[in-house]
Amino acid sequence: MNAANQMTAAEHTRASVSDCRRELARDYAVGLQRYLAERDDEPALARAHELGRKALAHGLGVLEMATIHSQAIVGALNGRLTSADKARLLDGLERFFMQALAPFEMAHRGFWEANVILHRLNDVLEGQAKRIAFALHDEAAQLLAAVHLSLADVASRAAPETARELQAARALLDQIEHRLRNLAHELRPPILDDLGLVPALEFLAESVSKRSGFRVTVEASIDHALPDIVETTLYRITQEALNNVAKHAKATHAGISVRQHTDRIVCSITDDGVGLNRTPAAAETRSRGLGLLEMQERAAALGGQFRLSGPDTPGTDVTIEIPLEP
Repeated sequence: MNAANQMTAAEHTRASVSDCRRELARDYAVGLQRYLAERDDEPALARAHELGRKALAHGLGVLEMATIHSQAIVGALNGRLTSADKARLLDGLERFFMQALAPFEMAHRGFWEANVILHRLNDVLEGQAKRIAFALHDEAAQLLAAVHLSLADVASRAAPETARELQAARALLDQIEHRLRNLAHELRPPILDDLGLVPALEFLAESVSKRSGFRVTVEASIDHALPDIVETTLYRITQEALNNVAKHAKATHAGISVRQHTDRIVCSITDDGVGLNRTPAAAETRSRGLGLLEMQERAAALGGQFRLSGPDTPGTDVTIEIPLEP
């Protein structure tokens, strides 16, 4: 798809949204007038609810609904009204508007409940990660140590040539043990619990750099300890972003920046790689394979924002901004 076609598609989308908003405003004004004139609560209020659902489905927000409602009020106030009429009118306007906003309230409540569930799911996943890390670091290490001792015992009684082969096998076991230790630390580094986010990120950067062959640097400015869930979330997002760089970016350098402000913390992961390819096919592949959705969900679970650099910028920039309680 070339730039001209992309622009045409964007303009078409905006025109479609604008048409939908005008249609919704017209239907809303008609429904409100009918409700105020007939005083028939249930069918008219059901229509208000349906209009609210339609607005929500087309991406309109509460402020846009308030604007539509305000415009509809102008038509409802035409003509002279007695005090009794004004009181009835104001009550009707409020009831109709509240019913139209009911779908937004339900969506907000559903989002809040989903966030609660996501928090619990993250806690479960972190607990599982700790258990797996322990199994890799301690239990697997004990088994490997037992194998080492057995091989050493066999080598002490074997012919020199066989002893050399056994020594080579023990060298392979040393490599496996080292790799399992690194995997355990990346899965749930004890340093994150013991020393905090910045040392854990520095360890992660060093590990990824050695494994993948590109330089990773860390710059951090944190005044005081962060909540555990915030540290874990930033660590996991950074870990996923660096994995993406290693797999796809063809980068020579990646940088991690963590800046703490009064009311929020901002973490950015940048690289000098090939950048994002925004063709529809590539975008679909990346969204499935690169864990972008997982990063977004982790940030959203804490009320945070997730931003990704545009297609025209060199390299890739992933930025997460998470609010902090005062």
